[in-house]
Amino acid sequence: MLEQLKLFFLPPPAPAPKTRQILIAGRIVDYQLKTGTRRLSMRIDERGLRLSAPTRLRLNEIEQFIQGHGTWVVKKLDELVQRDKPRQITVKDGISLPLLGQAVDVRVLPGANRFRWVAQTLVLEARPEADLTALAVRALKARALNHFGERLNHYTAQINVPPPSLGLTTARTRWGSCSRQSGIRIHWRLIHLPPHLGDYVVAHEAAHLLEMNHSAKFWRIVETLYPDWQTARSELKNCTTTLPIL
Repeated sequence: MLEQLKLFFLPPPAPAPKTRQILIAGRIVDYQLKTGTRRLSMRIDERGLRLSAPTRLRLNEIEQFIQGHGTWVVKKLDELVQRDKPRQITVKDGISLPLLGQAVDVRVLPGANRFRWVAQTLVLEARPEADLTALAVRALKARALNHFGERLNHYTAQINVPPPSLGLTTARTRWGSCSRQSGIRIHWRLIHLPPHLGDYVVAHEAAHLLEMNHSAKFWRIVETLYPDWQTARSELKNCTTTLPIL
């Protein structure tokens, strides 16, 4: 009986990341540290500076890593403060959403939880209790799959390979991925950004169909498909903290 009862007890909640402080160029910066991960990584979003680190790393090693990226950290934190538009979007009738670098209007009408696109308007036909955000995300993902599918066909034709299966991803650290087994995956939130940025990601992943690495040969293929890839890659790095949150 005791063994059966154990099944009904929830595990204790994971401890919240500890907030620490570090001095960067004479400025005190708060950061959250989460340990127990496989590698040391750092990110900045609306919650501030956050790090994940292996348990074996000492605190001074982690803070040396932060200091080594101090200029970038201060710049990104300042960008967060200076942003005019909040990233969190509440989906409701009359709002606008970014789609391929342009604003589209959202209309909410009574219906059976479906969506349709009418020119530059996203129409959500929803029941009274519907989750409008989830419905809008479904619409954006459908648009993304169609749009990036067309772009994948375009780029694979240039290197004379058949287009693989295409799916969408919500990965936190990658805009896209390519696998011989599962095909190409593109982050659905790229549908918010101007088309040339999504094109770079699709071209990048298409190039992996010939070279599953980041060798000089790979980058030559990327340059053939997308000559201005370096500019696009730099732009994408600045887009991470400006994408809307739905």
